[in-house]
Formats: sequence, C-alpha cells, structure tokens
Amino acid sequence: MGSEAWKRFAAAVTGNRRISMGRNTSELDPVTMDPTMWQYQFRIIMLGDSTVGKTSLLKRYTEDTFLDSINQTVGVDFYVRFLDVEPGVRVKLQFWDTAGQERFRSVTRSYFRNSAGSLLVFDMTNRESFDHIKKWHSEVREHVQPHTILFVLVGQKSDLDGERAVSREEAEQLAEELGAPYVEVSAKTGLNVGDTFQLLAQRIYQGLLSGEVKVQDGWDGIKCSGALLLHSRRASKARAQKKKCCG
Repeated sequence: MGSEAWKRFAAAVTGNRRISMGRNTSELDPVTMDPTMWQYQFRIIMLGDSTVGKTSLLKRYTEDTFLDSINQTVGVDFYVRFLDVEPGVRVKLQFWDTAGQERFRSVTRSYFRNSAGSLLVFDMTNRESFDHIKKWHSEVREHVQPHTILFVLVGQKSDLDGERAVSREEAEQLAEELGAPYVEVSAKTGLNVGDTFQLLAQRIYQGLLSGEVKVQDGWDGIKCSGALLLHSRRASKARAQKKKCCG
C-alpha cells in the first residue's frame, strides 16, 4: 500500500475521536492468554528522544493508565498486548520501550535488528525532538538490514496544542519523506492512542500478505504460528484482488 493510501487509512481510523481502549492483557482469561492462541507475533520498537512520552503511550495502550510523572526508561522495558487484525487472526504485539538518552544507545541498538515495526515519537511542544526523528529513522533502518521495518510517525502530547512547536504540515511532510503515516496523539487523554497501534499492526500484517515483509529464519521481528496460515491468507488476498480487477 502506497504512502497516500496509508495516509487516507490513518485519517479514517484516527479521525479526531477518543478511542475505546478495550481490555488489557491482565484482564484476558487463561485460554486467551495461551500462547498457542495467537497466529502472529510482531515485535515493535518505540523510538524517540527522552521524555517525548513513549512510555506513557505504552502504559495508556496496554494498561489504560496515565501518570503525570514517570521515571525515565533505563535501557529497555518490555510490554505485551494481543490484537485481532481481522476476524480469526490474533497478533501478539511485543513492545520494546527504549531509553532516549545517548548513554543507553549502545543497549537499544541491539534491539533494532529484530523489530518489524516502529513508532517514531516526538513531542509536539519540543522542536528538537522532531528534528532528531530522521536520525532515529536512519539508524534503525541501518541496523535492521537486510530485513524490512515499517513505521508510523507520532506527534505526542496533542492535548498541549497551544504550546505546539511543530506544525501539522511540517510533520506530514516529514512523514511523506519517510514513507510513513502521521498521527497526532495524547497519552494523557487517550486520543488516537489505540488507533495508532492498530495502524502499525495493520501495516505489518498487510506487508506480510503482500510479501513486502517476510518471515525469515534467524529473524525474530515476526513469528508465525503456522506457515500454512500465511500461505492461505496470501492466496485469499490474491483471489480477492483478481476478482476485483476482472469484475
């Protein structure tokens, strides 16, 4: 799916509404928590400068909580949530919340290679954090090669719109350059948080179906509980596209 199509999809799923957070992983029953119940596992890495709100986003998404004050991440923290990308297809999302400080960079780099997706997060009230996004993007792409990683650019702290230091137009232009959708969110209010993670999960899933992203031995960015399932989904998508083209 091209960048314009993803932009339209992002706009459709994040249209200025407060999202419903649903159940977090701690509320799932033992059967749902059975690891054999998921079809795919996607590893997602949170990238951006220190204090932009990466941890707050994850806590809002996985626990539906927000704290005004959170200790800075030291090294890497780990979160999990389950998500249905379509009826009958459950994905286990593994999140790596990385420290933004330079002194932890050698630690966080070791997690880049085994990531299938990334949220590139900047603070809308902090111009410098926006200016550093290209550096985060190029660094993770360098380390993940020869594999593919898919991105969503995230402007965090939209509840502080009056203190905005980065215009939406600038952010959308950067997203276009990076080939990624752009979404503005607020971990404090919950605005667009769930939809943003859904958008990235769908990007990875659609990439799997199209062949843009591949399950490969020795790479843990994506795990599949059954190769036949992936083959079946790809075949179904191909038939649907053929039917659409041929009328």
